Amino acid sequence: MLLPDITSPPLFPFLRGAGDAKFRHNFLALRRPMLSFLVFVLALLAPLPSQRTSPRISALAADLTAKKPNAEAAFWSAVAQTGTPFIDPYPEDRNQRLVTFVYHGDGKTTNVMLSGGPEATFHPLDNAFDKLEGTDVWWRTYVIASDARFTYKLAVNADTATFDLKHMDAVMKWFGAAVLDPANRRQFPATDKVPAVYRNSVVELPNAPRQPWVAARVSTPHGKVDSLMVKSAILENERAVSVYTPPGYDPKKSPYPLLIVFDRDAYLHLVPTPTILDNLTGAGRIPAQVAVLIGNPGATRNAELPCNRKFADFLATELVPWVKERYNVTDDPAKTTVAGSSYGGLASTCAGLFHPERFRNILSQSGSYWWPDSTSEAHEWVYRQFEKSDKLPLRFYQDVGLMENKPTPNNGPSMVDANRKLRDLLKSKGYEVHYAEFDGGHEYLNWQGTLADGLLALIGHR
Repeated sequence: MLLPDITSPPLFPFLRGAGDAKFRHNFLALRRPMLSFLVFVLALLAPLPSQRTSPRISALAADLTAKKPNAEAAFWSAVAQTGTPFIDPYPEDRNQRLVTFVYHGDGKTTNVMLSGGPEATFHPLDNAFDKLEGTDVWWRTYVIASDARFTYKLAVNADTATFDLKHMDAVMKWFGAAVLDPANRRQFPATDKVPAVYRNSVVELPNAPRQPWVAARVSTPHGKVDSLMVKSAILENERAVSVYTPPGYDPKKSPYPLLIVFDRDAYLHLVPTPTILDNLTGAGRIPAQVAVLIGNPGATRNAELPCNRKFADFLATELVPWVKERYNVTDDPAKTTVAGSSYGGLASTCAGLFHPERFRNILSQSGSYWWPDSTSEAHEWVYRQFEKSDKLPLRFYQDVGLMENKPTPNNGPSMVDANRKLRDLLKSKGYEVHYAEFDGGHEYLNWQGTLADGLLALIGHR
């Protein structure tokens, strides 16, 4: 369980029994060394909120109480050398860690909040920092499982008075104004080639699962990526697509399996899909694939991906024939995989639901199965469709982050609950379901690792 700790330091009661005459007489008889020792202990205990406080924050508080010269300056000097957040053992459970975020404020700092992170919510006040009295140290400590991996940003001097959850555009603008943690040297993606809004500070605890397929390997042959445009009569629009062909692609060989992935830009720059396919293919873990990464820009994404029947028809009756005209890909639905995250995971599932004759392998990363968010229709639409339908010839890979545990819009189920509920239903109806949970949030940092897990589960060599 992830437990934030923002309690204020209690005042330690100093020698409440000293009013008793006999006690006072005995106390005054103590030697000076004992008095010094007691004062020292009390100084250590006084600033401690609880055992969930970072040892380094506690040590600074003790130094300040003892009026140690330059205590705060020494603290910031250490931060500059080690970076943040602080990661310390958690005495109560060796499988968890104390993770402390720190911000160096100034006289104008009025508030600091974590945007994203282990307790991500739509309301930033849920993750407000404490200020260490008499300093410019703003901090917050969480207890987090040692296998966690997540991203975050910091919101500083936020206008909380006008924050209104009823106006999501304003909320998203508020979150968009958050910045990287200046004391954290790690960020995702580790490049400045993507817009700043997509870059986040990173926390990766010691037991986080490895992501062995995301880095390019010098010895592994690389495939080719073509950038094209495709028109749709059904959707009455045009979009960019990127088509990956594997190393040694041969238009005269047996047709290649087909992988369709949504959110092209994200799956080129945040999830390095071509590199992942190169590595998995080069290691002999999956058959060579042709992959089509579909652009879903701007407003079209929210209109098309959430179980839009026209969009599914476009995939089945326009996009796949368009790919077949230009590339050597299979007609076999059992060798065709549709993949995506968030709304993309939802769209993958609905592609199979609407067109099981074309798509059989469904790869969903943190699928938004809580949808829709309209108050005029109940949540979990996809669940109800599978509940009332006969079993379809589909196979599933599902994953979701354990930090995706907050209510979704209009008080909908959390991502974790909605994914578990759909998993249980599919299994009860006899579907093949490969299900995984990772200790992280709704973010590409984790999806870059689990994309390979999903491909291995659905199409990997056995």
